[in-house]
Amino acid sequence: MNTQNMAGSPQRGAGSEQRADGTLKETRAKNVYTTAVDLCGIELSNPVVAASGTFGYGQEFAHLWDINQLGTFSFKGTTATPRPGNAQPRVAESPAGMLNAIGLANPGVDEVVNQILPGMPQYFSKPVMANVAGFSVDEYVHVATLLDASSRVGWLEINISCPNVHEGGRNFADDPDSAAAVIRAVKAEVHKPVIAKLAPHTTNIVSIARACVDAGADALSLVNTFVGMRFDVRRRTPILANKTGGVSGPAILPMALHLVNMVAHAVDVPVIGMGGVSTAHDVLEMMVAGASAVEVGTANLVDPYACRTIIHDLPHVMEANGILSLHELRGSMLDR
Repeated sequence: MNTQNMAGSPQRGAGSEQRADGTLKETRAKNVYTTAVDLCGIELSNPVVAASGTFGYGQEFAHLWDINQLGTFSFKGTTATPRPGNAQPRVAESPAGMLNAIGLANPGVDEVVNQILPGMPQYFSKPVMANVAGFSVDEYVHVATLLDASSRVGWLEINISCPNVHEGGRNFADDPDSAAAVIRAVKAEVHKPVIAKLAPHTTNIVSIARACVDAGADALSLVNTFVGMRFDVRRRTPILANKTGGVSGPAILPMALHLVNMVAHAVDVPVIGMGGVSTAHDVLEMMVAGASAVEVGTANLVDPYACRTIIHDLPHVMEANGILSLHELRGSMLDR
């Protein structure tokens, strides 16, 4: 059974099969389950997007399985200059999840543009999502402009969960005006769709979302990690050298679903849902909440085949729930 109908509409049909002797026999009608979705005018074969920070630049997973099975992936958050990241330890386990304080370790935009992206067609043939990070509005614009010029890039995911060094280190995502300033400045200089990646730790995520859309964001992605801590009881010190880190994994799924649903009700642009997704059922839940596509993060660190398994399972879980097309599922809670 074909699990993807790239035309985008569910089909039912009957046909015939040829026997060994050349005669035909009738076959029962079978459903064709449509996993294709649209993201800012670019069709994805399925809604599964490997999340930034958990999938490197793709080549780390490409030797294990054909990552062209993905809808796409968002590559590692990229800054203007190379960053070694935070001091060790910067990862800690947690019940039903983990904490990380990686610190945006990356090789810098010049290496990404000149070395990594030109080599990407060897293992990934689809448009890729570029995750852009920065510590000032000018840095966001500089990095986004360079990545926008690459033919390999389909979308620019702007990670506004970064500290603004000109405003006392407060995250851009914490304030509607600061968030909008980044998106507006980037949007003025690029041609690719701009996706604002939102943080959950804000007093009103809906106001941040609306500010980003008003500033020109073509889509939103949420949620980034929650803030948390773990302690070494014997040493009486935080486990992470950075003290705090981002909490991710299955434990945050219900909270992520709630915030995705809130934002999807409030804006008229596509929402990419993420946070605790580890199964095909989780993907469908995100889409019921209002997501147009779904990013899978921490699950990739637990099982490098997680996205492949989710993609394989998706048509079967759709069948079990009576869903022929993801178009009919997306935002089915939005009119209620």
